[in-house]
Amino acid sequence: MKLIVGFLLYLIAFTSSYSYAASGKMQLDTVDIDLSDKASLQRGAKIFMNYCLSCHSAAYMRYNRMGKDLGLSDAQVEESLMFASDKVGDTMTVAMRPKDAKKWFGVVPPDLSVISRARGTDWLYTYLRGYYLDTQKILGTNNVVFKDVGMPHVLWQEQGYVRKDSNNQLHALAGDQTTVSEYNMMVRDLVNFLAYIGEPSKIQRLALGKWVLLYLALFFFVAYPLKKAFWEDVH
Repeated sequence: MKLIVGFLLYLIAFTSSYSYAASGKMQLDTVDIDLSDKASLQRGAKIFMNYCLSCHSAAYMRYNRMGKDLGLSDAQVEESLMFASDKVGDTMTVAMRPKDAKKWFGVVPPDLSVISRARGTDWLYTYLRGYYLDTQKILGTNNVVFKDVGMPHVLWQEQGYVRKDSNNQLHALAGDQTTVSEYNMMVRDLVNFLAYIGEPSKIQRLALGKWVLLYLALFFFVAYPLKKAFWEDVH
């Protein structure tokens, strides 16, 4: 028993320290992920297609599977969420060749199919909101979560210009709180979508889980009397 308790405590400590290290030794912001919010997932899908899919693939997801889960018809997916050269049954890949990506960016942009499971949704949410102006960098920006990141800030027009103070806090130069809240919601929708493609079956599993729990609750009222009847002679 002591061995089991000791192992559990070690596992908790290891997991906590790993998460702390993965976050770049900073407090991550918490994001509200709701896979039942199809409107949010649809908005996130549109953001992903417009800003991410040019460089990052999601090769484990097909357009028609995404449309079905998000409540969209094939025609709607083709019209709003696909490039002209793609087919609705294709996987979500990019036209850019890995060789060219390596030449242009110095590294091949990673596939984002399971990035939410690898990094965590809080990390992604904080990272996408962590860009700031840095004149020392070729791209003109840096990131408080991922220092010296090679990815340009593709959402800078939506976020606006952001500076970092001496306390490592970020401040919008325009000071427009409406823009800040809108950008936060935009990032939340994108991260929500990334969480979905990381485990598409989770939507069905959560929906089915409610019925399973209801079945078990109803079955209890049948099983308990049967248990008493079967064991009454033993007691």
